[in-house]
This record gives sequence, structure tokens and C-alpha cells, in this order.
Amino acid sequence: MARAYSQDLRDRVIDAVQREGMSRRAAARRFGVSSASAIKWLQRLYGTGERGSAGTGGHRPSKVQPERAWLLAVIAAQPDITLSALAARLLGERGVKADTGMLSRFFKGAGISFKKKSLGLRAGAP
Repeated sequence: MARAYSQDLRDRVIDAVQREGMSRRAAARRFGVSSASAIKWLQRLYGTGERGSAGTGGHRPSKVQPERAWLLAVIAAQPDITLSALAARLLGERGVKADTGMLSRFFKGAGISFKKKSLGLRAGAP
């Protein structure tokens, strides 16, 4: 994955355009960056006044975490409910659209497992 350019390089390109009167493309060639990067850095500076990077990605909060108490209450009342049935019920009653993978990760994080107990299901068990 590509890394962000250093702040020092950004500052040198911006200063070359502002102080030396170079064009954005000429400054990009001088410092070995793409012209698109130099153009975007200057657009960001003039638009927001910031020289730093805009940042990438970030944490996306869980859609089901606010429904934690409701989900745990449903599981306590109906422990044999399937994840797809729980997802449908969550959408119908709470208006939160969640798929089975999302619910599986939520319950795994909460320490709840839906695996069947293999000891009692073995063939030949008394």
C-alpha cells in the first residue's frame, strides 16, 4: 500500500509555488511528485488553509453496538434463534439493517457462541 508523502515535501512544493512563483506542474516535476498531487495540495491549502494531509480511512462505528442491550435480551429469551432471523427481526423492530456476518462479529466480541454442544450430540452418547 502506498504511503503518504512527508509534510516536509508538501511544504517545499507549496512554498515553490507560492514564494518562487512556479507553476504547480513545474514544482511537481522539480520535487519528483505527480502533478495531480501538487495541484490537490494547493487546492486544499486555498480551500481550507491547511497544509497537512486530509487523512485516510478511519474507524467506522458499529451499527449494532447501540442495540447491544436489545440483542442480548433477544438472545436470552430465544437462544435458538438463527442469525438471519435475528437480522430480520432487528430490521423489522428496530429499523437497523445488519447482515449475518455483522451480527456474528458482534456476538463473538461479546463472548457469545452459537456452536452446538458436541458432547450431547455424539452418536452413541447415553
